Amino acid sequence: MTVVEGVLLRPITMGLLLQSLFLLLLLLLGSCLHPATAFPKGCYPSEEEGLKTFRCSNAQLTEVPRDIPNDTNKLYLDFNQIPFLPRDAFWDLPLLLELDLSHNAIARIETGAFQGLAEHLHSLDLSSNRLVSVSKDVFSNLKAKVNLSNNPWLCDCRLQELIRAVELAADSSGGILCDSSTQEEHVGKAFLQVIADTDFCNVYKKTTDIAMLVTMFGWFAMVISYLVYYVRQNQEDARRHLEYLKSLPSKQRRSEESSTISTVV
Repeated sequence: MTVVEGVLLRPITMGLLLQSLFLLLLLLLGSCLHPATAFPKGCYPSEEEGLKTFRCSNAQLTEVPRDIPNDTNKLYLDFNQIPFLPRDAFWDLPLLLELDLSHNAIARIETGAFQGLAEHLHSLDLSSNRLVSVSKDVFSNLKAKVNLSNNPWLCDCRLQELIRAVELAADSSGGILCDSSTQEEHVGKAFLQVIADTDFCNVYKKTTDIAMLVTMFGWFAMVISYLVYYVRQNQEDARRHLEYLKSLPSKQRRSEESSTISTVV
């Protein structure tokens, strides 16, 4: 290579180097301004039938992830170990249409857990969890069809109120069985079949009324017993006083008899 050629190539080399540095700087700035979202391990976004979907199925989750895209339409959190749904667990997902929480370890749901989902959510799957008793207020204003099957339900007035407050998903009602019950003969039976003949809330009200009547009767009996004791005690005291008066001389006796009679009267 001649000296002339070296002089001519040097500016070209410097230009290429500067261009490479400029592109690298742009990439670094881009990564700072638009950092990549770090999803929990086993979770990934996709698009299904034109709906934005976020799948975390069988991802060994123990809580609801926080970095779910807020434009998600379908959310799958099934087959995990989530034990509890806190208040506002899904508040930043206003466009959510379907929520699958089946096959977890959910034993408790805090009131307000589904707050913010009432407008769009139309499907909620809570099947195959560990739900025993849930307040109807948890599903307040929720219009979604709910699957509550395959949970160890306690069949009582609270469950009856819950079932009447939600719209059950099609073909899921037969899976709501009494794992335990306030009435032993209902254990193992389908809850909807049981409440066709038994009103748990009415039975509870009758039991409460009977308890109140028994309590009132107990107090009444105590008052009567005290009055009887009081009257008998006074009669005994009066009898002893009269016997005492009889033993006194006649003048003093008359004076104290009149005093005793006026006191008794």
